[in-house]
Amino acid sequence: MTRFALTVVRHGETRLNKEKILQGQGVDEPLSETGFKQAAAAGRFLNKVKFTHAFSSDLMRAKQTMHGILKQSMFCKDMTIKYDSRLRERKYGTAEGKPLSELRAMAKAAGEECPVFTPPQGETLDQVEMRGKDFFEFLCQLILKEAGQKEQCSAGAQRNNLEASLAEIFPLEKNCSSEVNSDSGTPGLVASVLVVSHGAYMRSLFGYFLTDLKCSLPASLRKFELSSVSPNTGISLFIISLEEGKEPTMKCVCMNLQDHLS
Repeated sequence: MTRFALTVVRHGETRLNKEKILQGQGVDEPLSETGFKQAAAAGRFLNKVKFTHAFSSDLMRAKQTMHGILKQSMFCKDMTIKYDSRLRERKYGTAEGKPLSELRAMAKAAGEECPVFTPPQGETLDQVEMRGKDFFEFLCQLILKEAGQKEQCSAGAQRNNLEASLAEIFPLEKNCSSEVNSDSGTPGLVASVLVVSHGAYMRSLFGYFLTDLKCSLPASLRKFELSSVSPNTGISLFIISLEEGKEPTMKCVCMNLQDHLS
């Protein structure tokens, strides 16, 4: 079995987020002053976590958030960031640059509701989910390939360090007791991946985790949180177990955490 951690963070606030204007992919707005502060706060919260990989959407608000997080890190300041268009926000087509209220009015006129409604030239929910699934499957294959290459050398100490750095700030023992129990025979983490993406995209990706991959959830998670969009710089952590030829198994440690913002 090969295990890795996946930490997913939504980008910080932009001026248009605050004004409830749709950005999607076509409006590449930078972070606001508040957004930069949120990214720095997320970075301070995560500053002792030892990440092995960093992936970000190639849109400016996500890039700036990733830089803001890694700038605060004790271990990952000079880490290579890989920008991936598969992590972009849902494309809202003709509704981009317009108020969210206008999208709702368009949906109502079409006899549909948000978020199921697809504006002209926009992406359907299925298309967004396929992008998320494609990225996740690529990530799993990458981790398996790298884990196979590392088997030649002893990586036990690093695996324990990756786990311990997460356990300092996340409730691993409460939600994933086997993950930190050295007597359980569960292998340590081979990687700890940081991803910065977008609200609607993350809701779709998490829906795939829960529905298709049957991701287990912490008891403290309330039902409405599963379908709500993450707040800006909300942090979600998943522990993923991989075996060749089998579907990944997943445990959600926390979803849309915002303790760093209080």
